[in-house]
Amino acid sequence: MAPPQGQMRPGRQLAVLGGILVVLYLLVFFSGGASGGWKDRLEPRLGLDLVGGTRLTLEATNTLDGRAPTADNLEQARQIIESRVNAYGVAEAEVVTEGDRNIVISLPGENRDLSEVGSAAELRFRKVLKIADGSGTLPSPAPSESAEPTPTGSPSPSGSTSPTPDAEATSSPSAGGQGGGAPATPTPSATASAAPSPTASEEPVPQSVEEQRKAVEEKVGAEAWAAANALQAPADLSADPSLADKLKPFAELTGREVAVLPTQMQFNVPTISCLQLDDRPPASISNPEQPAVACEGGYAKNLLDVAKVLGTDVDSAAAVRDQTSQWVVSLNFTRSGQEKWTNLTREAFNNEGQACDATALGDEGKCRVAVVLDNAIISSPQIQGVLTGNSQITGNFNNAEASELAGYLNYGALPVTFQAQEQQNVTATLGASHLRAGLLAAGIGMLLVIIYSFFYYRLLGSVIFASLVLSAMLLFGALVVLGRQIGFTLTLAGIAGIIVSLGVAADSFVIYFERLKDEIREGRSPRSAVSRAWVRARRTIISANAITILSAVVLYIVSVGTVKGFAFALGLATVLDLVVVFLFRHPMMTMLARSRAFLSPRVSGLGRVLPARSEQAQSRNPRVKEA
Repeated sequence: MAPPQGQMRPGRQLAVLGGILVVLYLLVFFSGGASGGWKDRLEPRLGLDLVGGTRLTLEATNTLDGRAPTADNLEQARQIIESRVNAYGVAEAEVVTEGDRNIVISLPGENRDLSEVGSAAELRFRKVLKIADGSGTLPSPAPSESAEPTPTGSPSPSGSTSPTPDAEATSSPSAGGQGGGAPATPTPSATASAAPSPTASEEPVPQSVEEQRKAVEEKVGAEAWAAANALQAPADLSADPSLADKLKPFAELTGREVAVLPTQMQFNVPTISCLQLDDRPPASISNPEQPAVACEGGYAKNLLDVAKVLGTDVDSAAAVRDQTSQWVVSLNFTRSGQEKWTNLTREAFNNEGQACDATALGDEGKCRVAVVLDNAIISSPQIQGVLTGNSQITGNFNNAEASELAGYLNYGALPVTFQAQEQQNVTATLGASHLRAGLLAAGIGMLLVIIYSFFYYRLLGSVIFASLVLSAMLLFGALVVLGRQIGFTLTLAGIAGIIVSLGVAADSFVIYFERLKDEIREGRSPRSAVSRAWVRARRTIISANAITILSAVVLYIVSVGTVKGFAFALGLATVLDLVVVFLFRHPMMTMLARSRAFLSPRVSGLGRVLPARSEQAQSRNPRVKEA
């Protein structure tokens, strides 16, 4: 039996709901991340399908040795992929892990080809042959604007490579990895004219390398190409201003265009800056049998020999303290990798094979070996001896830097392979169209529910209308706050989930109101029928919503990409519908049951039920019938 109606205090429940709304919108307007005007603070975080951009979902399959990827593998992969994506120069790019196998890459505002960012990380050990200025600064009057160079994917300090104490040579940190013959360190800035200018609407380039190179030659002009092709070493533009004018067109090339140039041209042309070299596609220097050019620190161009040790030759790497309590990175190679590493260190220590010149020598006059990940040099230690056993990379490392470098080395040794699950490209115009269509569909759905409720339930329709409005307010505020706090983005699939939740909300009030009619048909008064109907309908409402929430949770766990947004929005809207049912719909029905309007069949929408109840009462009471 239901408790006496006098025990119901709807005012308390309505006050709790009001408190929730107040707290929620205080978070909307004043929580962390709330900035700009009032309008800006009321904007939820929108997904790429609503504002335009590119999203790619990658699923990690396994490591090269066939094992399942661990959480550490996935996080290291995410960091490297993030550095690759940031090379596109797109603001607000986002690379996040999703679950225990997926990495989701989102580039809002632009459509980009992300097919290369999921390729396995390319780790190479190359001897440094020469070093040149990579700032790209032209010998002209001081420019009015300057731009800081884009940092490399992993700004680890340079160090020296030495054997562990059981090996022959001793170890000592090098100072920056460059000796007295190295060029003076240029100011790490580039003029605005030297920066590459990639755009979202780059013209498609031909497929073959020769055709791409021909297209670049036509872009820079025959004079510039001939001048660059004639260079045998990095040119000194201050000594020949006319040459600077000829080579200036190379400063306007994008990273993708620079990647197709000959290696010597990339190194010798001083107007090609590290900004452009770092912007090259990740696989542009992946061929281990070809020399390469890469930057260290964002301003020093390094001409590198062929790669004689690969990431797969490293068995493990760890950040440890040496005998002097300094942080170093300990390297363990595979059996074949150890032989390759010994030969490489012998060649670098004795300056054999392809000789390194004075600009590439360390402070002790020895050649350096660059650890190259994708396009960036993450460390270039000086080789201080022929290393026949386990080795160490030493330098001015702290714990975090040594651990970061060890992580990169481990990742290069055991790269995670990825399989593309979903790629979506949406233009900004199409995104805006999607947003309007989604809001229109949600508005039409809500309007139809409201029209039906007023037509069928009359006064009770006002309760339904107010419930939907409160649910919408709670949902909107929750979307804004969750977008700031946990990065939830509202996508077109999420809007679909919200529209589906309207049906769940309609089910809950239909169950309640039809149960109310049944109670009245059984002979109860409208006031007593409200509390009795609530007790009997409550379990059904909770069960139906629980099934929907459980379905949303399961769908969220097993799905990827935008389907997760659908599941999250559906589950969130269903939970908030339950809140409104308990804190608003039932208390309001209790309050309306005490009003005279509720007792009027035509006003309450119970017109076909109350007369039938009156006839039943008359048949049970002859006195009433005679009267």
